[in-house]
Amino acid sequence: MGGTSKSETTQSSTTAPWAPTQGLLGNIINQLGTASSNTGLTGAQSGALDTVTNNSNATAGLFGPQQQNYAQSLYNGGGALDQAGAVNQNYQNYYNQTNPLASNTNYNPYDTPGFKDAINTATSDITNNINGSFAAAGRDFSGANSQALARGLTQGLAPTIAAQYNQNVQNQQGAAGNLYNAGNTNAGILSSLQQQYLTNQGAGLNAASGGLDLSNAGANATLAAEAQRFGIPIQNLGLLANIGIPIAGLGSQSTGQSSTTNQMSGAQQFGLITGGIGSLLGNFGTGRAFPKLFG
Repeated sequence: MGGTSKSETTQSSTTAPWAPTQGLLGNIINQLGTASSNTGLTGAQSGALDTVTNNSNATAGLFGPQQQNYAQSLYNGGGALDQAGAVNQNYQNYYNQTNPLASNTNYNPYDTPGFKDAINTATSDITNNINGSFAAAGRDFSGANSQALARGLTQGLAPTIAAQYNQNVQNQQGAAGNLYNAGNTNAGILSSLQQQYLTNQGAGLNAASGGLDLSNAGANATLAAEAQRFGIPIQNLGLLANIGIPIAGLGSQSTGQSSTTNQMSGAQQFGLITGGIGSLLGNFGTGRAFPKLFG
């Protein structure tokens, strides 16, 4: 004998830790909606942008032509060759003034102006001195007189002639070197002046840019302040959202149903039946089981 006994129970439960955050989330959403409708320019922002535009236009009108001229000058070489003619002319003037000395390769002392006169004077003095000595001794025009005269002239004139030759070489080389150095010096000076001119132009361009920045400083500060005025509330909302949204994700709601089935043994079922029959017979004995029959 077998049978089945089944019992069922239903349970539901709800957990809602997010419930306290609903008001906060709603407030954040409302403020985001308000902020999203105010993303246009404020009056201060619009005025600041107008100032920047006006300053830019005014500065461009004042310094724009200079900037264009500066760029055009650079494209054309910045006038670096404008002084080439003056440099060449200065060099040519100095060249003409130092020539023919600078280009002279004739170092003959006798071709040096005034050298012959000096040699003639020295020759006369040496000759008179030596001949006078021999004449006083009664030996003038002798072989010894001629030999002494030749040696005296050589010893007296040779150093002078050699010194003048070396001086002529030194003068020519010095003049040529000075001529070359003068050309380089003039070119360097003029080039430095030209570079300084370009540097001054560049400084003027930077000054113009600095003037524009200074004119826009107040407007840019206003724009920055207005950007913070709009951005700070949004940042605050973001911070609140970073706290509230994770809390809202913690909640859950669940409903569950459970059933239990019990399987009874044959002895259990027999006991239940026997108990039922005994109870029924007991009622017969008392007349309660069928009251109409024993009434």
